[in-house]
Amino acid sequence: MENITEVKALLSYPKSIVITTHRNPDGDAIGSSLAMYFYLTQMMHTVQMVIPSEYPEFLEWMPGVQEIVIYDLHQERSKELMEKADIVICLDFNGLDRIDKLGEIVNNLTCRKIMIDHHLDPEPFVDYVFSDTTASSTCEMIYDFILAMGHKQYIDAIVGESIMTGILTDTGSFRYSTSPKLYRIVAELLELGVDDYKLQDLIFNSYNEKQLRLLGHCLANRMEILEEYQTGIITLTKDDYAKFNISRGDTEGIVNYLLKMKNIKMAAFITEQPTIVKLSLRSKGDFSVQAIAQNHFKGGGHKNASGGASYQNLEATVKKFKALLPQYNQALSPQH
Repeated sequence: MENITEVKALLSYPKSIVITTHRNPDGDAIGSSLAMYFYLTQMMHTVQMVIPSEYPEFLEWMPGVQEIVIYDLHQERSKELMEKADIVICLDFNGLDRIDKLGEIVNNLTCRKIMIDHHLDPEPFVDYVFSDTTASSTCEMIYDFILAMGHKQYIDAIVGESIMTGILTDTGSFRYSTSPKLYRIVAELLELGVDDYKLQDLIFNSYNEKQLRLLGHCLANRMEILEEYQTGIITLTKDDYAKFNISRGDTEGIVNYLLKMKNIKMAAFITEQPTIVKLSLRSKGDFSVQAIAQNHFKGGGHKNASGGASYQNLEATVKKFKALLPQYNQALSPQH
C-alpha cells in the first residue's frame, strides 16, 4: 500500500481519531468502521465513530455499534468530535456528498484525513488514499491495511467478526466480487474463531413480519419484467412507505430478488422518497450498471451494484430509466 510508511508514523503514538462512513450505512460501512475502531483502540488511540444517519436494525447485534454517534440525532456533538480530531478516517465512500452535511465539516477540517475505499474515482479531499476497486469490500481492505501496518496480532475475534460482516454483506454471501485472495482472508478469520454460520444467521435471518409482507407486496404488485431487455423493475411509492410504515433497513436486499430469475440480467429498485427518487441497480456477469448510475442518475458504485437519484417524480424517473434500455440493447438482449 502506497504511503503506508507515512501513515504508520502518523499512527505510531496516541491520537484523537474520528471514523466516518457514508449515509444509510450497510454492513460493509458499519463493519469496516467497527473493525477500525477496535483495531485503533488496541493501539491506545482515542477513537470515535461519527456517521451521517442511523444504521439498519439487522446490524444492531454488532459489538461496539452502540458507541456510534449519529449526526442526524446529535449534530452539535458530531461537529465537536470532528473538530477536535487529529485524524479523520473515511471508510467505504470516496466523495463528500456521500456523507451529506458531514461533508462540509470534513472538508473544512485542517487535520490529517485518510480514505480507505473500494469504489471508482476517489475525490481528492484527503491526505492519504488507499483505493482498490478490485477488493470485494472495504472490510477486505481493512484486513490488508492492518497487515500492511505490521499489526496482524491486533486482528482478534471481534475485529475479525466486523471484517467478516462487511465481506458477507458486500459479496452477498460470496455470490459476487470474490477472489482467491478473499477466500484466503476468510480462512484466516475462521482460524481466529470467527463463526461464519452465526454471522450469516444474524445478518440474513433477521426479517420481521412487516418486512416479509413488504417483500410479498413488491413481488406481487410492484414488479415489472421487460423480457426484451432482460430487466426487472420494482417500484415503491410514498403511499407504500406509509402503508407499510417502511423504515431504515426494511427494503434491504429486495432488488436482489429480481436477479433470482434465470433470464434477468439487470434489476432496478426505484423508490419515491420525500424529496427525491432513489434508484438501486444490480446486474449479473459482465453487464455493468455503474455507467448507467453515473451517467444518468448522478450516482455510481460498482459494476454489478450501483445507485443513483432523480429529482423527477417516480413516474418520470421510471420512464427515463426504460428509455435508456435501448442504448444497452446489445448487452442486455437474450441472444448476447
